[in-house]
Amino acid sequence: MALFGLFKKEPLDVEGKKVLDKGLERSRTGFFAKLKLAVAGKSSVDDDVLDELEGILVQSDVGVDTTLRIIKRIQARVARDKYVGTDQLNSLLREEIAALMRDPEGPGFNLPKSDQPHVIMVVGVNGVGKTTTIGKLAHAYKKAGQSVLLGAADTFRAAAVDQLRIWSERVGVPIVQQGMGADPAAVAFDSVESAKAKGTNVVIIDTAGRLHNKVNLMAELTKVRSVMQKVVPGAPHEVLLVLDASTGQNAFEQAKAFTAATNVTGLVLTKLDGTAKGGVAIGISEQFQVPIKYLGVGEGIEHLQVFDKNAFTEALFK
Repeated sequence: MALFGLFKKEPLDVEGKKVLDKGLERSRTGFFAKLKLAVAGKSSVDDDVLDELEGILVQSDVGVDTTLRIIKRIQARVARDKYVGTDQLNSLLREEIAALMRDPEGPGFNLPKSDQPHVIMVVGVNGVGKTTTIGKLAHAYKKAGQSVLLGAADTFRAAAVDQLRIWSERVGVPIVQQGMGADPAAVAFDSVESAKAKGTNVVIIDTAGRLHNKVNLMAELTKVRSVMQKVVPGAPHEVLLVLDASTGQNAFEQAKAFTAATNVTGLVLTKLDGTAKGGVAIGISEQFQVPIKYLGVGEGIEHLQVFDKNAFTEALFK
């Protein structure tokens, strides 16, 4: 099976679009069922329709602030065009939502040649699919011809280290680990140092997923970043925040906490295939001004897609 969206600038292939369509099916069905009821018997987009649309967007976990921006943009369009039929609402919504989102930047899995490893730090609470995402990322990079090393710096839970080791064996990449209770910064330092010494292209660092004390979280993530920079200046080159789309508004709170604790450069939304809350992708991306980089749209090791806003909105409004 081909990896969907292997490079950022390549559009999704037919199979990739099918997987994305299926992954957003529940979100799409729920949203449009409500929208159909809202416009029933209406020929034009008026204040009543906009009020109904506002409620639907909020219920779809788009978020209040982003919903209000979308409604304001549609109101401006209606005022400008004087008349907008309800049959135009779908395409209008699609345009406005796409305008609020942006595609990820960077080379995707096709990294330029460098004598320094590309360092990725992965953050997120426990249970969102963080370890699985790391495994899928490692597989994708390896499939693209990159050498990969994993760093088990989530030492708060023994299970986290064990799970990452299982993924390293499954993908066939080395792992640096020191076990439960070890200093996360020391694990991160050793991982980056090992990757640099061996000429490894990519090193992916797992981090602790607890949020009970945001001050400790911030201090720990700052320490992990600073020790890696001693080995590779500028590391980490990416900080990916993994969020479970099915948690809806909880994902907003997690994004708020982690973007405050560290410089998040990209989002990974997992479990989109099992939820009707796909609208959370729109709100989080727009509200925190952090691009979605990857979507988890299935259980398979290949089911990690590079985010494409046009493909996403097309699937959502299909």
